[in-house]
Amino acid sequence: MKILFISRATLFRDKGGDTIQIVNTAAQLRKKGVPADIRLCDEEIDYTGYNLIHFFNIIRPADILIHIKRSKLPYVVSTIYVDYSEYERKMRKGLAGIIFRITPPDAMEYIKVIARLLINNEKIMSPSYILMGHRKSVQQIIRNTSMLLPNSHSEYARLEAHYKTGNNYRVIPNGIDPELFETPDVPDKDSLLVICVGRIEGRKNQLNVIRALNDTKYQVVFIGSPSANQQEYYDHCKKEAAANISFVDNIPQKDLLNYYRKAKVHVLASWFETTGLSTLEAATLGCNIVITNKGDTKEYFEEYAWYCEPDSVASILSAVEKACAAEFDEQLRTKILNNYTWQQAATKTLDAYREVTDHTS
Repeated sequence: MKILFISRATLFRDKGGDTIQIVNTAAQLRKKGVPADIRLCDEEIDYTGYNLIHFFNIIRPADILIHIKRSKLPYVVSTIYVDYSEYERKMRKGLAGIIFRITPPDAMEYIKVIARLLINNEKIMSPSYILMGHRKSVQQIIRNTSMLLPNSHSEYARLEAHYKTGNNYRVIPNGIDPELFETPDVPDKDSLLVICVGRIEGRKNQLNVIRALNDTKYQVVFIGSPSANQQEYYDHCKKEAAANISFVDNIPQKDLLNYYRKAKVHVLASWFETTGLSTLEAATLGCNIVITNKGDTKEYFEEYAWYCEPDSVASILSAVEKACAAEFDEQLRTKILNNYTWQQAATKTLDAYREVTDHTS
């Protein structure tokens, strides 16, 4: 069995959670003896010799349709179905904000594809996407896939409810690398150190975290680089930050581990998260976690997290205060190591591949 991974053209230029998911899943599949090649949607691809295509990010159907047509291979999709429509409506400024406030979510995504073409010169890979539109393109991919691979049951339920269609699916959890994070020597925590790991962008909502924690007793560290086209937002964050707030650019994993080990709390008050990969990592190294209540986070973190409303600085502050005052629950670490590792994700992914190829052979 030989698998072809295909994802967005900016996968390695503008790294995100999908980058981590793809790279780690491919690496673990290779350890299991399954060749898995990662290619970008705008590359010329020779499909010869592959048994199956594995696509990522169903909200980018223009990246997918052309390869389905050209390859004529069976395919599965890691949906990574995010919904940023609330953020677009509430937080976008200027003309874009006006447009998004009166535009349905699928039309918003269509507009963003056109904008990426005009602003970033990102090619629209599939001409059929222009004709069908966003909603019908996603529905076609869902109906014709061999299997959908969401990160949670909650994610699949949202997808099916929105697009009024579904298909066979298996949950493939996001994860951590236990070789990096399964460590018994977590030192004493700095009870006032709060960190936030992730790309700096409006959708991750760092600005409201800053407003919530400015001039408090907490030392707050944001770790990450600005996302593409988000330099203005990053500058705004730094301008509003008080003296107790600091910023660290992208750093090597071993250095990031040191922050996880020392911090008492990790906060990710995003407008939406399917999982929150950095939250999984932080919790594995003993951080109490504050996370958005938008998306699928409760399926992963259950009662072990402090949930906040992204548009309420009072809610963010209250959740951080409670998390800083509480003891860490070792059951959360156990839950993650037992259920959410890249090795387990690869095993479940391989089971899905075998089910699909058995049916198509």
